Amino acid sequence: MSRILRAAAVLGTAGLCASLAACSPGGGGGNIASVNGQNITHADFDRRLEASPTAKQVLNQMVQQKLIDEYAQDKHLTITQAQIDKRETEIRAKYPPGQFDTIVKQQGLTEQEVQNILRQQLVLEQAVAPQVHVSDADVKNFFTKNHAQFDKPEQVRARHILVADPQTAAIVMAKLKAGGSWDALAKQYSTDPSSKEKGGELGFFGKGQMVPAFQNAAFAAKVGAIVGPVKSPFGYHVIQVEEKKPPTTASFASVQDQIKQQLTQQQEGQAVPLFLQQLRSQATIAVYDDRYKDLFPPLPSPTPTAAAAAPAPAATPLPTPSPSGT
Repeated sequence: MSRILRAAAVLGTAGLCASLAACSPGGGGGNIASVNGQNITHADFDRRLEASPTAKQVLNQMVQQKLIDEYAQDKHLTITQAQIDKRETEIRAKYPPGQFDTIVKQQGLTEQEVQNILRQQLVLEQAVAPQVHVSDADVKNFFTKNHAQFDKPEQVRARHILVADPQTAAIVMAKLKAGGSWDALAKQYSTDPSSKEKGGELGFFGKGQMVPAFQNAAFAAKVGAIVGPVKSPFGYHVIQVEEKKPPTTASFASVQDQIKQQLTQQQEGQAVPLFLQQLRSQATIAVYDDRYKDLFPPLPSPTPTAAAAAPAPAATPLPTPSPSGT
């Protein structure tokens, strides 16, 4: 689970910005569109949006953001731009080039809004830090019980050119074996849109990630050899394995930082909802629109027992990238 998505879940901001833009009065009066000369006014559009369930979600999110911002101001918590940039750099490093920006765009977030999410996440981490305690013994115990999940299976790094018929595959193979450029031939022949502009590069993958015919050919091939054509449900592949990694067994030293971070995030996920409930219970929230009167009922102050029972906020999993056509 990435930190940006966990933050979006905690703060309720995934997809928020598109809704905020639509619900804001920035469009003013007049028309927002017309259909065969029949106008759709900004006023009608706003009324429809404000009557939708999304409007309650947006208002709740905006109130929550205000509470976090006020807490940071009251406690004199300063989050520097360097901290925000560092967190964003860490997140971006977890994704292939360009994928992070694609995901952010799909969620309707601008770069400034991403940084605002990260800033509020850093505030929340500081706020619940006294309740988060991960000892060396906790880390060691988790590794002992779950060490297999950190082991890495055998992997290969390969590139391919996908074509529609064996005749074209034979032509591509002949050109490659004669010294032809993978980059040029992939752009010219490959029907795999996700890899053709990268010389057919697929990166590392393990068994079970590709269709059986492709997998079997790739794992059986020697490094550097050009093999094919390999028939799959997607067409005919010409494949070259560029590198192989043997299976490895994780050592405690190699994964202890990762485990500590994971356990810390789990504890934060339990502490943050309680903390946000506490902010709500101590705040005076006045709602002037009758449609949203029931959105902020009085809340009792949370108790330690409630802390243990408070569920971690749910988050929508990010899509896992996989090579197209294989």
